[in-house]
Amino acid sequence: MTDKGDLVAGRYRLVGRIGRGAMGVVWRAHDERLDRTVAVKLLSFDATADDNVFREARLAARIQHPNAIQVHDVVDHDGRPCLVMEYLPSSSLSAVLTDRGALPADEVAAIGAQIAGALTAAHDAGIVHRDIKPDNVLIAPDGTVKITDFGISRLIGDGAGTATGNGVIAGTPAYLAPEVATGGKAGFPSDVYSLGSTLYTATEGAPPYGFDENPIVLVRRVATGEIAAPRQSGVLGPLLLWLLRADPSERPSMREAQEYLVSGKLPPEAQPRTATMALPPRKPRRRSLLLTAAAAALVALGIVVGLAINRDGGPAALPLQSLPAATTTSHTPLSSCQADYQITNSWQDGYEVLVTIRSGTAARLNGWTVTWMLPGGQSINNLWNGTLSLDGANVRVAPAQWNTAVDSTTSFGFIAATRGAGPVKPDVVCTAQ
Repeated sequence: MTDKGDLVAGRYRLVGRIGRGAMGVVWRAHDERLDRTVAVKLLSFDATADDNVFREARLAARIQHPNAIQVHDVVDHDGRPCLVMEYLPSSSLSAVLTDRGALPADEVAAIGAQIAGALTAAHDAGIVHRDIKPDNVLIAPDGTVKITDFGISRLIGDGAGTATGNGVIAGTPAYLAPEVATGGKAGFPSDVYSLGSTLYTATEGAPPYGFDENPIVLVRRVATGEIAAPRQSGVLGPLLLWLLRADPSERPSMREAQEYLVSGKLPPEAQPRTATMALPPRKPRRRSLLLTAAAAALVALGIVVGLAINRDGGPAALPLQSLPAATTTSHTPLSSCQADYQITNSWQDGYEVLVTIRSGTAARLNGWTVTWMLPGGQSINNLWNGTLSLDGANVRVAPAQWNTAVDSTTSFGFIAATRGAGPVKPDVVCTAQ
């Protein structure tokens, strides 16, 4: 039995348990050799544990992205393989939703852009995550978002399918794509769908198919492809509907999803082929989120549901309801604005920045731009929650469609390449429009 204070591999001192992943318990630990905090995942022992942990390590090591948790080492502890990973002081998105309820669309778009960036890197490496959900999205206090737990991931061409073994569906029922719920193969489009389900949950307060104590009933509901129409997602709603198309061929790629989340552009005006149902809005409750976790545990224990699903066996249809009428907003005079430029993360050849915009007075901002000079030899490779314009070294960021008006604060972020030089904090100018 592993306890607090144990020394793993003669190097990693266990400090406290912080969670449970797809295949084991995760501990916060102190690396006594390098004097740093790390996360150590101790796998639940079984005959395939060694293969599982080395596979997860190999897959995660392929993904080099600031929004993906990095793997440092694979070690042995009392005959059990352990994965040593980057430690991020953070809360999961599911915990944030439990504490705060549904989040504003601009905040969700910023979260989604970072997740999609990491998953684009994974897809570029040929890796399907297969378990994208709020529990696997970590949010640091400074706004940094990272995707974690590649425990059931698969490399395309290396048996990427629905099952972890013997026909058992892999993944969490509430966030599965319909093709996976019906026993089909998990691929890049199913990751896109699960991202859509996760972001939908963040804005609407519940997954597209709601919650159910019975995971088989929930999987059958997902298999119908009939999503509950978003009611609180604002201009993010059309993009969510695109990500949640029942037909995998009609969804965007993960790279396209990232680009739309970053730019705030509306997606193509094609309607999804599936019918939509309006469910009563509901905020996530701790009990509901625990039910989702319980459903995942039941699937992991071996509930075989793929053969029991068909598109004629979904739940009874819910009554259609109309969406709320659009509201008008009064505008106040222009006011000055302030921009706080914060370097939130850095590495050898790059860094990450979060810029927070707020009104300089009590008045509302009806538009804004932020400008600065980019230091020599640096470039901006990825910006979310805003629109980037470059004129030589002159950088100009304007709002995305959903964060033009600012009542209190809004933010955008970006990743920059430095070509070996360290990050430099520039003088930024915020101009009210």
